[in-house]
Amino acid sequence: MWQKSMDLVTECYQLAHRLPPNEQYGLASQMRRAAVSNPANISEGFGRWHSKEFVHVLLIANGSLKELETHLLIGKRLGFFSSPELTKPTALVEEIGRMLTALRKRLEHKA
Repeated sequence: MWQKSMDLVTECYQLAHRLPPNEQYGLASQMRRAAVSNPANISEGFGRWHSKEFVHVLLIANGSLKELETHLLIGKRLGFFSSPELTKPTALVEEIGRMLTALRKRLEHKA
């Protein structure tokens, strides 16, 4: 899951780089921040001692993932991204979301 999140960061940075200059401090910055937040939160949670803390950080990671998904959709609506350009990042968002949910449920059953 962490590796896929890192792959998503790479995809999003490449997309953000192609945004117009007037979006570099707007949408591009928001996309990069949300993308980086996801694997950072997963690794932070992994370093926690208690399952309950890990679950909390996974919820934050999921929130960042949903935020990123929204940024991608905004970029598409504004005509910055085409559907084919979003195929891989969207698939990664969905897959990571499923993985976060599955891990969270397993950890909640352990707690």
